[in-house]
Amino acid sequence: MDFTIKPTAVSMRDAIYLTLKEQILSLELPPGTSISEKEISVKLGVSRTPVRESFVRLAQEGLLEIFPQRGTDVSLIDLELVEEARFMREQLETAVIRLACASFPAERLTAMRHNLALQRACVESQDYKTMFELDEAFHRTLFEGCRKSNTWAVIQQINVHLNRSRMLRLAADHHWEHLYEQHLQMAQAIESSDTQLAERLMKEHLNLTIADQALLKEKFPTYFK
Repeated sequence: MDFTIKPTAVSMRDAIYLTLKEQILSLELPPGTSISEKEISVKLGVSRTPVRESFVRLAQEGLLEIFPQRGTDVSLIDLELVEEARFMREQLETAVIRLACASFPAERLTAMRHNLALQRACVESQDYKTMFELDEAFHRTLFEGCRKSNTWAVIQQINVHLNRSRMLRLAADHHWEHLYEQHLQMAQAIESSDTQLAERLMKEHLNLTIADQALLKEKFPTYFK
């Protein structure tokens, strides 16, 4: 695995943390993978202190499990936490799309349309990491357009297990047309101020996670608690 850190303005500790988090969320470091402070510090040519601090931070977020005198593993995906995050997103995103149908800035709707064009291209190119990023950006734009960016930030704090299951779903099954179509129909419902349709689409969209879990657990049993 590649632990190369790109030069940035953030501290080495933050750079290590961000790199490891991205690799865990993108499944480059799959659930259950053992990693060590020593291995990473040697590869990066840094002391073990910033690596250890990054490990602690990731463990606090539920992405690593640190076992004293035994080692550190990437945490398994906890389906109870997946469902809790999905539940919270359904409540908040249904409320936000209702606000969007009442009032949504034209420039944010334009941003959604641009995002949808990129999603359409991504369905063709089968790039699951980019598709995940575009999915996230679509929903973030919805919150930004309703002036609820802080609410979106709060959602991210509980999203880590849900996001890994979503990434796994995209990687395991490249039939993403229905995801694109749901996003497209949500944008159309916002544009036409059709609150009832927008809410229904959002609930259906977020409830896909429930149906996916059994299939993913059957296909990747070692990735889940």
